[in-house]
Amino acid sequence: MKSITNLWTIIMLALGFAACSNTPTNETEKKLNLTDMINESQKSAALDSTTTNDTTQLATFGAGCFWCVEAVYSGINGVTSVQSGYTGGAVKNPSYKEVCNGTTGHAEVCQITFDPRVVSFAQLLEVLFEVHDPTTLNRQGGDVGTQYRSAIYYHTDAQKELAELAIKAANESGNWSNPVVTEVTAFDKFYAAEDYHNDYFALHGEQPYCQMVVRPKVEKFKKHFGELLKK
Repeated sequence: MKSITNLWTIIMLALGFAACSNTPTNETEKKLNLTDMINESQKSAALDSTTTNDTTQLATFGAGCFWCVEAVYSGINGVTSVQSGYTGGAVKNPSYKEVCNGTTGHAEVCQITFDPRVVSFAQLLEVLFEVHDPTTLNRQGGDVGTQYRSAIYYHTDAQKELAELAIKAANESGNWSNPVVTEVTAFDKFYAAEDYHNDYFALHGEQPYCQMVVRPKVEKFKKHFGELLKK
């Protein structure tokens, strides 16, 4: 659970943020430039999500606390909605409390609806690997458990191949001292989180967890991806 109750919790969150700041280890490395990698491999025609006629598509990512993921992706031009929720487990209609107990098999994720004519799936992946640590198994900073695992739940074969390319690029980048552990899994069923999770950072940005954990990720995204920001 991520509620703030006392000074000790705040101190532990600060320590958790320090651990979570391993994204990446070398600050001279900015982005994975996955889009460039695809173009250089002459695979853009086959893999770029803009090759379909769909006006909107879905991406589903797990990267620790879904409050962080929602806050980042809500600021991207071409993203029309971000819904926090749960996927990857066997329990039907899980509650936040059940997922936080780590017994449902579900991960906290965000389902992102985007316009591929404005922002590509490859660009969304670049953001993902910039704003979380893909090398820590079942944790992000002070948030520990399988529900906080790093995961890409692909909706198409093209998304799967792009996700695998992104992991390859991340491992070859030298940005992290440990190998990427992000799982790539076929999307199955999404369960929307409770309403109070919607726009959590926008509504509760003054809370210590938001200040210490969510805000630094949002600021890092804005610093490195200014070209993607909503105007």
